[in-house]
Amino acid sequence: MEGMDVDLDPELMQKFSCLGTTDKDVLISEFQRLLGFQLNPAGCAFFLDMTNWNLQAAIGAYYDFESPNISVPSMSFVEDVTIGEGESIPPDTQFVKTWRIQNSGAEAWPPGVCLKYVGGDQFGHVNMVMVRSLEPQEIADVSVQMCSPSRAGMYQGQWRMCTATGLYYGDVIWVILSVEVGGLLGVTQQLSSFETEFNTQPHRKDPYPLGARSTVGDMKRAQSN
Repeated sequence: MEGMDVDLDPELMQKFSCLGTTDKDVLISEFQRLLGFQLNPAGCAFFLDMTNWNLQAAIGAYYDFESPNISVPSMSFVEDVTIGEGESIPPDTQFVKTWRIQNSGAEAWPPGVCLKYVGGDQFGHVNMVMVRSLEPQEIADVSVQMCSPSRAGMYQGQWRMCTATGLYYGDVIWVILSVEVGGLLGVTQQLSSFETEFNTQPHRKDPYPLGARSTVGDMKRAQSN
């Protein structure tokens, strides 16, 4: 399994590691938040106390203690299915962003995993989509409904897979968006959606079979003469 990476803001860590013992409740609360509320306040206090209430050292001690017992899934980004390099979209336009991902590990993903927005531009109100549990080496497409910003420019956002217990894993996957007034991607997706819907609708039955159609035409011509 791949190693677990914990991205912590250095300035934030420095700020809290410098707090005195009179700020114990604040340190416990912040420690719990940084761990995604996987540890209760008493557990947080235990690790903080053993490191003389240094938040950064306590975080390290926790992961040194827990790492052997934590099984982190593996995920590899395969490719962008939509919004690839060089594609653009008009402002204020609904679109669907789709990534292709793979369970690159030797174990199936646990139930309840999801893809979460973690940074940059969000492109709408959706910040999480549930993802089915993939078997080892299985590949799947994950899609998120988004909306382009109102101003032209280059935008980017980052998303990551996350377990039901709050552990992030796998590659950071990106959405990089070029917003242009003349962008065609949103229109292309809308036309594709319309075409799919049209092709799935039952077609109107021709009231005149091919052979009867010529007969009807002959009758109309005879009447006009």
